Amino acid sequence: MGEGTKDFFLELVTNRVLMSAIAAWAIAQGTKIAIEFIKHGVSLKRLAGGGGMPSAHGATVTGLATAALIVCGPGSAEFPIAMFFAIIVIYDARNVRYETGRQAAALNRLRQERIQEGKDELYPAPMEEKMGHTIPELIAGCILGAAVAAVVCLI
Repeated sequence: MGEGTKDFFLELVTNRVLMSAIAAWAIAQGTKIAIEFIKHGVSLKRLAGGGGMPSAHGATVTGLATAALIVCGPGSAEFPIAMFFAIIVIYDARNVRYETGRQAAALNRLRQERIQEGKDELYPAPMEEKMGHTIPELIAGCILGAAVAAVVCLI
């Protein structure tokens, strides 16, 4: 590996903004998997699936925005970019993806009714219903993300 490549990777792994977002995501996803395991046993869907407590979406983007605020400052270009990115992702996780999950649940009920009536099932397998986040899931994820960023950036 050349010296430039080593410098690139060193800068990448010591970037507190990046590491805050990654750590917040990993902790949120790990917590979500643990909660799912305690409630329902092993769930391979929960490894990469959307939805659940706490929101990994909220944790990741809040960790990113909080770290950008701490490291770069409120007057930087990085902070408002991260903040608006966080707003868009959180809005999407709560509204668009959450409503998509509700629609999937309704379509799954319709599919099941059609199967019971002996009609065409419309589509081959049930749709994934857990895609978005409830407000408590998002709040928990955002608090987690901000806390992780504070720890990563201030140590």
